[in-house]
Amino acid sequence: MYLLGYDVGSSSVKASLVEVESGRTVATDFYPHSEAPIKALRSGWAEQSPADWWRYVKAVTASVLSLSKVNPVDIKAIGISYQMHGLVAIDRAGNVLRDAIIWCDSRGVPYGEKAFAEIGAVTCLNHLLNSPGNFTAAKLQWVKENEPDIFDKIYKVMLPGDYIAYRLTGEICTNPEGLSEYMLWDFKENAPAHFLLDYYGYDAGILPEIKSTFCNQGVVTAAVAAELGLAEGTPVTYRAGDQPNNALSLGVLEPGQVASTAGTSGVVYGINGTVDYDSLSRVNNFAHVNHSANQTRIGVMTCINGTGILNSWIKRNVAPADCSYAAINDLAAEVPVGSAGVTILPFGNGAERVLQNRETGCSVHGVNFNIHDRRHIMRAAQEGIVFSFMYGMEIMQSIGMSINCISAGNANMFLSPIFRDTLASVSGATIRLYETDGSVGAARGAGIGAGIYKDAAEAFESLQLIGEIAPAPDRTPYLEAYDRWKAVLNATLNS
Repeated sequence: MYLLGYDVGSSSVKASLVEVESGRTVATDFYPHSEAPIKALRSGWAEQSPADWWRYVKAVTASVLSLSKVNPVDIKAIGISYQMHGLVAIDRAGNVLRDAIIWCDSRGVPYGEKAFAEIGAVTCLNHLLNSPGNFTAAKLQWVKENEPDIFDKIYKVMLPGDYIAYRLTGEICTNPEGLSEYMLWDFKENAPAHFLLDYYGYDAGILPEIKSTFCNQGVVTAAVAAELGLAEGTPVTYRAGDQPNNALSLGVLEPGQVASTAGTSGVVYGINGTVDYDSLSRVNNFAHVNHSANQTRIGVMTCINGTGILNSWIKRNVAPADCSYAAINDLAAEVPVGSAGVTILPFGNGAERVLQNRETGCSVHGVNFNIHDRRHIMRAAQEGIVFSFMYGMEIMQSIGMSINCISAGNANMFLSPIFRDTLASVSGATIRLYETDGSVGAARGAGIGAGIYKDAAEAFESLQLIGEIAPAPDRTPYLEAYDRWKAVLNATLNS
């Protein structure tokens, strides 16, 4: 028996086939192999075509089936992980009405801030655990105000993962974790946040049907089976946003456990067993995959938009031609901790929640033309990303989270020794690296949802630790560099 997992990201769609008994990944691939385009029609905007996502799903499904030689009838369940907070709108015929407004698009910020001010911080934070901010509900309000002809045609709104599940099964549904990404889940009432729906003037019928995270959410239709080469009737039994799913992939389910990713954006995501929030709403709170009315499991998340995208910008614009990421790491390692005084604020990919939705842009500070060269910029970029993580983690700690160990997949920026060592040393936490990714986690989540695994412990018993990174014996240089970074950030925010 096998399980199929999809991870629908903004850079690509990845798929993995996992053998149930051994937990072994028998095939994995992603598409496109060059980074998927993001349309930025104006500064702060970011859109993608859902039709492109489906084209990527089709290509990567064909690839993993070809690589594995698995008979599609032996695939017993499908799981979906996806980029969070996107807005897909369809009409009654199922046609997509406009390109999806994706996670790093900032146009919803003023609508979320206005709602927060007019509804009141006490109500929003007590019921939503967040400001409405730049989440899906606020993005929809932009459409309502600026594209009324499109808004009037909307039958249902969906998250990216909801849309892919809909294309697979014809069923339009979501779950409490997903609605908390919209900022439309009321943690007090354990139901959709009708007070926010009413404020924005949305009919509750615009939302998908609500189902559990782990359950049968529809089956692959005959038409899709023919299009993708899958077996008709294969159930979709799990879906979650990429960060809750990443935590599941790493076995992070209980209070005090922490997961991290560092792809295009970067995240530290910890589990809280009590309902709490930051009074300035600088970190995000979502229903975790195992949250329920009877078991509080809140995913507390600090998200930095400008993470791997900054490193890729450095590769394209600062590094020598054809320089690999590994070679960039080697060049950066020639520079001491603290980059000899160069400081980079990595906030060049939209409004940052950790900065209360301000869009400061990326900036470079402290360059001396007689001392510094591209190596200092390379190292300062990675250090700046880590320091932005730490800035968010300090907020997480202020609401009662303990961060002593960080679990992560051995991928993206966690492949960089500079990134890993800096994160461990500035935070004081040990980093544990595992060989897993979002598509593998989604496949295993599907096994839980289908009842093939009795619980998460059984689903992830084959998860293998491949390395640990401890803080440096002398953390002083890292802490001094972080203090300098914070001073530059504060000066920028106060200017």
